[in-house]
Amino acid sequence: MMSLNLELRLAGCWQEGPAPLGKAEVGKASGGQGQVWGSRPIRVPGISMSGLGRLFGRGKKEEAPSPEKAIQKLRDTEKILIKKQEFLEQKIQQELQTAKKHGTKNKRAALQALRRKKRLEQQLAQTDGTLSTLELQREAIENATTNAEVLRTMGLAARAMSKAHQDMDINKVDELMSDITEQQEIAQQISDAISQPMGFGDDVDEDELLEELEELEQEKLNQELLNMGEDEEAALDKLPDVPCTHLPTSPASKADEEEELKQLVDWVS
Repeated sequence: MMSLNLELRLAGCWQEGPAPLGKAEVGKASGGQGQVWGSRPIRVPGISMSGLGRLFGRGKKEEAPSPEKAIQKLRDTEKILIKKQEFLEQKIQQELQTAKKHGTKNKRAALQALRRKKRLEQQLAQTDGTLSTLELQREAIENATTNAEVLRTMGLAARAMSKAHQDMDINKVDELMSDITEQQEIAQQISDAISQPMGFGDDVDEDELLEELEELEQEKLNQELLNMGEDEEAALDKLPDVPCTHLPTSPASKADEEEELKQLVDWVS
């Protein structure tokens, strides 16, 4: 009880009041407000809920930061840890060089440098682990932000599609497609009717036409054969006569050869 009074005095929320009331008097004091320690209810005047919250560490909760702010804060912290890593690595190299410098000449200084190096290496390992944790947390927040944005976009798309289909009825769509198909069939029938030939002479037998066409083709073929025979006779008539002069069997002189050549030229011309 004394320790509680001291804490309340330090918190600035204690006011001097009458002694604790008994069980019969609890309901009469201040509308029945009271507090119980053990089995005996007592009244603590002057203590508000905010005072108790400050006393026991319960205050107003801070508003959760936005994902962008949290990501930026993590990145800033990562930069600080990276600089710390670089500093620790430099210090480790310095202590290593110090230990090598003293060596066996100053064993105590070399051992101290190695001890400092070990401590720095432990700090570096802790920093590496912390940096990895921060990176994982940042990536998780980034993925969650991306997923939330994707879901938000999908929701907008779903609402837009619902709005686009708001005035559509599947039954009306089926009726419209049926009407379009029917109109296309009618248009095809009209095109077929227009493309059919019109006029007289449609009752002519097609077999007779084919027979007449074959006769014309045969007549044309006979005429071509007749013309070919006449052309061969005309070509034979145009051939020159065979010369009656006997060619010498023995080699002739140069004058004889010239004479024979002249005769051949005259005969050809």
